[in-house]
Parts: sequence; C-alpha cells; structure tokens
Amino acid sequence: QLQASGGGLVQAGGSLRLSCAASGRTFSSYAMGWFRQAPGKEREFVAAISWSGDSTYYADSVKGRFTISRDNHKNTVYLQMNSLKPQDTAVYYCAADRAPWRAPPTWQADFGSWGQGTLVTVSS
Repeated sequence: QLQASGGGLVQAGGSLRLSCAASGRTFSSYAMGWFRQAPGKEREFVAAISWSGDSTYYADSVKGRFTISRDNHKNTVYLQMNSLKPQDTAVYYCAADRAPWRAPPTWQADFGSWGQGTLVTVSS
C-alpha cells in the first residue's frame, strides 16, 4: 500500500528526493513518517508530518537538511534530502500512523503501515 522510491547513489553534499506513494486506500487523514535503517543498526526515526501538513518533526541528525512534505491530492509524501552525508546511508522507509487525525508520532510502534524501503547511498 505504501511504495517508497527515489533512492540511489549520490556524492556527499548532494541531494535526493524520496517519494512515498499510497495505493489501495487514502492516507490523507493520517500522519506520515520516514524512518531509516543503516547497515548493522536499528531502524531510527527521521521525520514526520501531520495529516494536514501543518506540523513537522525531525530527528536532530537531519534537522536543517531534510524536509518532509505531502500532497494529499496525490496521496504522496516526500522527503527532500539536501547536504547529504555518508552517515545518511541507509534504507529509508515510509510509514503511516495507526490512527487518523492526531499529531504525528515519532515512535515506530505508533506507525501501522510500512513501505518496502528505498536504498540511499552517500559516497564520500
């Protein structure tokens, strides 16, 4: 139901935009989030956005470099990643909140629907 795309190989300092397209149902009333999992590490929170798009939250490690946004008409969430660093290398996952109409959570357990992930590799 959630399909993440846009990953790839980029040099440090470069940019990528990830997309997360929903199909089969609408997620316009649900907060959405991005998480990532680097090799050998636990999956971690990256960013989240409210169902309306009015509120956003970021991990300290990406604040000021990444921007989460959404287009509810297209049922799609985006993650614009600028000034990429080698430590941003990971598989990136999008996810939808378990419950509608609430402030975006940041805990993985609060997200119920997950995409398959897209790999981002940042070379130094």
